[in-house]
Amino acid sequence: MEMTSQEHYERKGKALKVMMLFGLGSIAMVFAGLTSAYVVSETRPDWLTDFVLPDSFLYSTIVILISSITFHLAYRAVKSEQRSKATSYLLITLILGLLFVFLQFKGFGQVIDNGYFFTGSESTITTSFLYVIVIVHIVHLIGGILSLLVVIYNHFKQKYNAQQHIGIELCAWFWHFLDVLWIYLFLFFTFYK
Repeated sequence: MEMTSQEHYERKGKALKVMMLFGLGSIAMVFAGLTSAYVVSETRPDWLTDFVLPDSFLYSTIVILISSITFHLAYRAVKSEQRSKATSYLLITLILGLLFVFLQFKGFGQVIDNGYFFTGSESTITTSFLYVIVIVHIVHLIGGILSLLVVIYNHFKQKYNAQQHIGIELCAWFWHFLDVLWIYLFLFFTFYK
């Protein structure tokens, strides 16, 4: 029996979801390894016990949380065929994603302004780990922003509808994953001393 195009689309969607889960699991393992190395390194003599994350990291956390909400609303709007709402929410999500990256770099500037350096002779293991972990997260977020740009482009080309929305769904998964990952990292750096 020959598959219909919708059945083919659904089968392809299931395969893509499995691949996405493997990818997300791999990323989670990278960050688990980095934060484990951070914990192990606390015995070093250059470990900072009084280091506090600047406020920009808190603001970026709020921004990324809101962006996850707007992305979810965009996905729901696509599924309910509300194109103009989906467009608005997707563009808001993009702006919030860019604002998150800006706030992260502002946070780095505040760390330096407070006299902590990420590299060089004046750096410590604490700030170097913060730098590496946050930069690796930002690289993944840039991947999320690029994926979001593809979703926005496809949305404008009217490739998504109530029956065919796998692209935006997978991008939303990735975005939400990055959101949860950042919250984990933020709480880790805030409360682990």
